[in-house]
Amino acid sequence: MNDFTSGTVSVGLDVHAASIRLAAARMSCWRSARCPMTTRRSSASLPAGRTLAVAYEAGPTGFGLHRHLRAAGIACDVVAPGLVPVRAGDRVKTDPRDARKFARLHAGGLLEAICVPSVELEAVCDLVRAREGARIDRMRDRHRLSKFLLRHQRRMPFKSWGAGRRKWLGEQSFDQQAQQAAFGTYVQTLDLVDRRVEALDRQLAEVAERGEWAPLVARLRCLRGIDTLTALGLCAEIGDFHRFQSAEAFMSFVGLVPSERSSGEQRRQGSITKGRQRPRPAAAGRGRLALPPPPEGLLRALAPPGRPGPRRARARLGLPAAPPPPL
Repeated sequence: MNDFTSGTVSVGLDVHAASIRLAAARMSCWRSARCPMTTRRSSASLPAGRTLAVAYEAGPTGFGLHRHLRAAGIACDVVAPGLVPVRAGDRVKTDPRDARKFARLHAGGLLEAICVPSVELEAVCDLVRAREGARIDRMRDRHRLSKFLLRHQRRMPFKSWGAGRRKWLGEQSFDQQAQQAAFGTYVQTLDLVDRRVEALDRQLAEVAERGEWAPLVARLRCLRGIDTLTALGLCAEIGDFHRFQSAEAFMSFVGLVPSERSSGEQRRQGSITKGRQRPRPAAAGRGRLALPPPPEGLLRALAPPGRPGPRRARARLGLPAAPPPPL
């Protein structure tokens, strides 16, 4: 009779905000259960006295369950959602089926685990994302204020948001009381988000100087276009750089490799894969700034046959205007 008394038992978890669906698999034997979303109850629902290998999909519930199971001596992997195999003809999706699918795939070694950050690294990542959210809020508040003034035929002076523009905003007034109240709300909201961004910048600077990532942040700042905020953001989102065996693996993680749909003798490459959204702009944009422009002779030598190399920009001659046609 099939049982769970020996060997490794693969357990798949379908984690939700309020509940967890468990499915244990060994050979052709299945067991399924449902428990509330608490780490103590979920670990108590697992088969006791066996060697367990647990896997669940990364999601909005974070890594608390992973850390709890690891502390209890249970092997647990968090799986990348985009790399879970999906059958094209499967049209039924339920929590028990998802848990059984994770258990079956994990038993066959078909799931790819992600790198779970430490508690300290996750805290820094939360702080970096809070600053990014504040930056987006400030950009939206500035757009609302500028469009409000444009609707009332008032163009803001200066090219950047600084002390001069803020002084000009303080001198503006409107005849209608409702418009003045709306204008005051926009300005007050912008002042609050500016203070929020400044406070977050100070906290990030302290973390970058005194934290364990200070040496790596200092080395990244040596690159052109990278300062404290970008360097700390790369450290927080990427974590341990040594886990990438090659530059190609790092590019695949960030999402800078081109997509490809090749078949037979035809090779078709498309846009980049855009795997990891947050560190990609910093890695691509700042890395492009860090590279010096190649010499013109090298570009001409590397040009493929049949295609001319780059040409020098020629100054346009200032020819006199043609005379008007006779009447």
